[in-house]
Amino acid sequence: MTATGTPIATDYAAVLEPLLAVADAVPADGWDAATPCEDWSARDVVTHLVDTQREFLTGRGTDLGPAPDVAADPAAALRAHAGRVLAAVSDPAVADEPYDGFSGPTTVGETLAQFYVWDMVVHRWDLARGTGQDAGLTDAEIERVESGAGTWGDALYADGICRPAVEVPGDAGREARVLALLGRRA
Repeated sequence: MTATGTPIATDYAAVLEPLLAVADAVPADGWDAATPCEDWSARDVVTHLVDTQREFLTGRGTDLGPAPDVAADPAAALRAHAGRVLAAVSDPAVADEPYDGFSGPTTVGETLAQFYVWDMVVHRWDLARGTGQDAGLTDAEIERVESGAGTWGDALYADGICRPAVEVPGDAGREARVLALLGRRA
């Protein structure tokens, strides 16, 4: 999916393509596979991505149409949802909509970039790991995950966000070290 119109649409589309590639490669019987997210199946990861983005955007007045049926076909639901999000955030009136966020005044686009796009990269790794795939995280994506985690402070480890950081061997690669910050073992 390609996007035009706003920086967040471009950013969202860039992380979406590899996420969709991972989702499309999950076999029909793979959606119940456990993931690194405690008590979440591969289907649950997609449900989380769709539901949290819908909640955020519709809570700010963006019409995304009816919710897709993740239970029936998670990959198709993610693709349909993401297409609607891209169409919405390609409009500067949506992307630049100001609101008072957790840390003060911000815009819909800034929040999508700081959290929801970050979340898509992290959960691409979870989905890939749970279904026996390579997430193919780029250096830029690993940097995004690391810098994004740094903005959370102690809230990163609040209930329902990430498990506490785990130790990794001293010779672990950068991806393993960054994912360990999020309580994940690469």
